[in-house]
Amino acid sequence: MTPLPEVMPPYAAFLFSKMGFEPHAEQARILMSPKRFVLVAGGDRSGKSILGAKYLEKRYFEAGEGKRLYWLVAVDYEKTRVEFETLLQDFAKMGLLKRATKRLDPGQIELLDGTKIKTKSAKDPQALVMEAPDGIVACEATLLDLESYKRLDVRTAEKRGWLYLSGSFESALGWYASLWKSWAQGYGDAQSFSLPTWSNLHLFPGGRQDPEILRMERESSEEWFLQRLGGVPSPPKGLVLPEFRPDLHIRPVEWLGESEVVYIWEDPGYGTTSAHAVEVAQITKEGQVQVFWESYTQGLITSEVIEICRQQPWWKSPKVLITDPQYVTQHHSMPSVGECWLKLTGLVAGGERGHILPGIERMKGFLKPNPLTQAPGIVFSPRCHGILSELGAEPHPLKGPRFGQVCVYHWKIDQDGNTVNEVPEDEYNHGIKAVTYGLVARYGWGHTEQEEGQVTYYRRSQEEKALVW
Repeated sequence: MTPLPEVMPPYAAFLFSKMGFEPHAEQARILMSPKRFVLVAGGDRSGKSILGAKYLEKRYFEAGEGKRLYWLVAVDYEKTRVEFETLLQDFAKMGLLKRATKRLDPGQIELLDGTKIKTKSAKDPQALVMEAPDGIVACEATLLDLESYKRLDVRTAEKRGWLYLSGSFESALGWYASLWKSWAQGYGDAQSFSLPTWSNLHLFPGGRQDPEILRMERESSEEWFLQRLGGVPSPPKGLVLPEFRPDLHIRPVEWLGESEVVYIWEDPGYGTTSAHAVEVAQITKEGQVQVFWESYTQGLITSEVIEICRQQPWWKSPKVLITDPQYVTQHHSMPSVGECWLKLTGLVAGGERGHILPGIERMKGFLKPNPLTQAPGIVFSPRCHGILSELGAEPHPLKGPRFGQVCVYHWKIDQDGNTVNEVPEDEYNHGIKAVTYGLVARYGWGHTEQEEGQVTYYRRSQEEKALVW
């Protein structure tokens, strides 16, 4: 056998060699992740199911003496079979097995030290709230719904346990793809990985250049190849801002302190199907816009949103307020948004009404990386769940029929993926609008055409009312 990858410490190499398991480089990197929350997007036949069992074994031996409780969870019991049987064989081979059930529904493995490994079905929510496990392996996790994932997340809290999620992308939408994007560069104590099909050198000895892998690449679309074999979700068609990349634009930015100006950018919303978005940003000395705080609410009036803002530490800073210009003076049987801010805070609301398309271009320009530094003009804190959901990085955060779904700011497209309208659909864009108002107020409008070095800006006319923010 060839030696294990260098990232494997001696104890792990010894452990896996006793089990007859030789991780390849990508598997070893996942197995040795120190994060509490690990998400793996595996290509078909990449060995992701067996890897989940090995991850549990590694965690068990790291934990040292004492009996513990682990779960194998899937949408139904049958989906835990590969992990259950792998664990049963490995612990028996190590001489640590005490007893095990023959059935999976439910199944249980008990080790000599009293440690138990139980199978759980997400179809029975009560089964996921009765105990507090030390660790959970979610098998075929892409088949779970968002609420099941949330239950698993909560169950790890009591013992500060770990959670390992493994699955294959069926599409680029949904909570699993969103988490993969958000965790790709490491997010707190969470990390996501891709485990491509070609990383399984036992089946595809040529790796990425294996003839069979190259054949499938030639005979399939790029989207299918990336998702099903590469473990990378392809962005859906029709995105207004496809330039947004979670790995580039989501950063753990924090408030710079009360000596720095903060910019309060607002898109008011009052209905139960809308959102009231307040995005708070700062500008670094290098000129990067950092959106570090957000209020993304539903069913609250302006005075209530203002009170939320006033309770934040950043309120001590000098402030500039920009809001949707049509709401600065417009009344809805109550004081206007501008009047509320002025009366309660003394802040005068600014904002310029203009055409949608140059506003989008302004946002696109800030999303582009600087060609010298490769840093984008704008970044977002991972705490800004509302605008990140509109950009496609997270599920929709507000309660209602779309909760937990990926609802992005999008163009209307036909079945062939062609844009069929001059302007995007006016939905799932409240945080994006708020930031756009702020960028336009600070930097001016973006342009949509350029001829011989002369920038042409859109100007509003009576005929353009439908195209205006």
